Amino acid sequence: MIVIPDTFIERMRELHGEQGVAWTGALPGLITDFASRFDFSPEAPFSNLSYNFVLRAKCSDGRPAVFKSSFMKDELSMEVSVLRAFEGRGAINVLDVDEEQGVALLEGADPGMPLSEIEDDARATDIFCEVFRHLHVSAPPSSQYPSIKQHFAAIERYRERFDYANTAAPLPESWVENAEECLAYLITTTSENLLLHGDLHHENILRQGEEQWVVIDPKGMIGDIHFDTIQYMLNYENRGGDCEQVLRSRIAIMADRLGLDPRRIAMWGVARGVLEACWTIEDGGTDWHRGIQITERFAKCLD
Repeated sequence: MIVIPDTFIERMRELHGEQGVAWTGALPGLITDFASRFDFSPEAPFSNLSYNFVLRAKCSDGRPAVFKSSFMKDELSMEVSVLRAFEGRGAINVLDVDEEQGVALLEGADPGMPLSEIEDDARATDIFCEVFRHLHVSAPPSSQYPSIKQHFAAIERYRERFDYANTAAPLPESWVENAEECLAYLITTTSENLLLHGDLHHENILRQGEEQWVVIDPKGMIGDIHFDTIQYMLNYENRGGDCEQVLRSRIAIMADRLGLDPRRIAMWGVARGVLEACWTIEDGGTDWHRGIQITERFAKCLD
């Protein structure tokens, strides 16, 4: 019988109340049922559980696997859909799924070392570029995936919440305006809308075998390919130098290796920093300055 960690039970209580706790209580039976249905042996849960219950497993033929169960079934369905769209392009394979139950059996990455363990930032960014180069596909004609505009909706909600005649509006007006201008320009000038990973950072790129790297945990959205570089930029920001130096170096490598426009990357970063600040305020936090610092750092790369 799999034991559900107390910390995860409390996390589900914070996120979903007593329904979340009841869901965790049903997990051991769910795992037993699906171990039989999907033909795998459950092992141990991952140590960094947050929004989903994720368990190491082994298929009957000895292959490593990952069993994933989500309270938010629609989000897991979206993840499975993106992984299938990226199949053969450097994403982890989906082995089996029951969307009604909110569970999936995924291929396990072996050895599964995350890209974050490559401490040479230039080398890590080169690996990121190789993964990025093959990943994306054209947006489906009829798409279930949200658009980038929808992803940035918190900026619109911020505008609706605060009237700038009211001095209680916390964010610097000039940066909110800059973000809105960048966002409007970027969306209207996107030449091709692609299916994006949406959360492509160091921990979501894992080593598979000796040379290959694969992506996990896509969120899925439709938009400008340049945006999919941003989450990587926000992780390990001072690895190998100060934050501004590292950011400029990463943008230069991506522009060179991938043929991306460095100004578009920087503009997406400007908008993303303000989005971060808006999310912080929506969540009741006060440390929105980090988001504005991100914006300011990317803005310097426009010079």
